[in-house]
Amino acid sequence: MGVEETLDDEHWMRRALELARRAAEAGEVPVGAVLVRDGEVIGEGWNRPITEHDASAHAEIQALREAGRRVGNYRLPGSILYVTLEPCVMCAGAIIHARVGQVIFGTSDPKAGACGSLFDLLPSDGRFNHRTESRGGILAVACGEILRDFFRARRSSSAKNGRAPEVIEKI
Repeated sequence: MGVEETLDDEHWMRRALELARRAAEAGEVPVGAVLVRDGEVIGEGWNRPITEHDASAHAEIQALREAGRRVGNYRLPGSILYVTLEPCVMCAGAIIHARVGQVIFGTSDPKAGACGSLFDLLPSDGRFNHRTESRGGILAVACGEILRDFFRARRSSSAKNGRAPEVIEKI
């Protein structure tokens, strides 16, 4: 991996972090995603399951939906998905069906990650008819910190209100 590629990855991950902040401002788990093809954004998304009343409204799915509408096709070969948190199984399945070329994520998700942390759907499972490459660790500290800060604030808020804290996954 060259210096230019690393700088591009950091550039797009910073954009994904901006989108994650939008999710946090809306009270959603702060995850953001940017789908890029040929150096241009074709789709963006941030977590919206609570806002949309839709369990599938993860950042990755939002970015895939926008890109599909924008390019007029649900298949997105040659694209690169930048996401602040390692995709879950649901998102990995959608990524495979969309024929995304590569997933680059910020921080690992040991509770639900499907790119090697808990499951290994991207890229090593050769049983699929499409293989999507993946790698993590791009701006991992910043991507992890936004999640930790969000959950820390949520736990603190619950404690101050005298309520039992919600079950919150530790990341």
